[in-house]
Amino acid sequence: MVKRAVKTAEVGRSKAHMVAATIEQDILTGRLPFGQQLESENELVERFAVSRNTVRKGLDLLTNGGLITRKGGIGSFVTFNGQAIDGTLGWTTAIEKAGGGAQTRLLQIALVEDETLAQELKLERTTFVAIDRMRVIGADAQCISLERSRLPFNDDLAALPLEGLVGGSLNRTLIEHGMVPHHGEQWAEVVGLDAADARLLKRRAGTSFLRSRRLTRDRDERIIEYVVSLLDPAFFALHLEF
Repeated sequence: MVKRAVKTAEVGRSKAHMVAATIEQDILTGRLPFGQQLESENELVERFAVSRNTVRKGLDLLTNGGLITRKGGIGSFVTFNGQAIDGTLGWTTAIEKAGGGAQTRLLQIALVEDETLAQELKLERTTFVAIDRMRVIGADAQCISLERSRLPFNDDLAALPLEGLVGGSLNRTLIEHGMVPHHGEQWAEVVGLDAADARLLKRRAGTSFLRSRRLTRDRDERIIEYVVSLLDPAFFALHLEF
């Protein structure tokens, strides 16, 4: 389901909508950077001089508009070692925060041609920036995930294979290039590793892994990233809230 921004001009001027409109403006103008934690409810109550119930209604509007994510809402996300991975932080940062000593290894950043993926995503250009990474854990560097990100090529990303990721984070890199995720879709299924992936992950071919496919778009429906992740089910699971 595509989420939309809060249409404050169309729904009246209640206090809740005024709260939502102000925070929305902070987000859209960059005063509240993507991924930054909002003020607490108590701080918002004091800031706007309204009741806690009004603040919660305003936050609900922003959540329904896809501008913020709140715990306890409706959705699905991947967990690592029993802890939720906050996608707004980027997986590298989120997995580090989850503990366990997982490390990220960059396998490649390169320009690739992929006609099949371009057709699947209904893109005219067949060039992508390919970013492949592996997560390892423990003294023996056990491989627990393999992630292949594909960014539709544009001129702003031309130097990325030479410059590398900003701070080692793909999430930060996207934002600094003006590519701010707004909504998307995610699919998950269990698959058996093929021979090539099994070699990379140091497992037997056919070993069951959780495969996650995520497509992220910006506010204008432009595709930002398509990523396929292979996740060791001993460490990762799909968590649903309803």
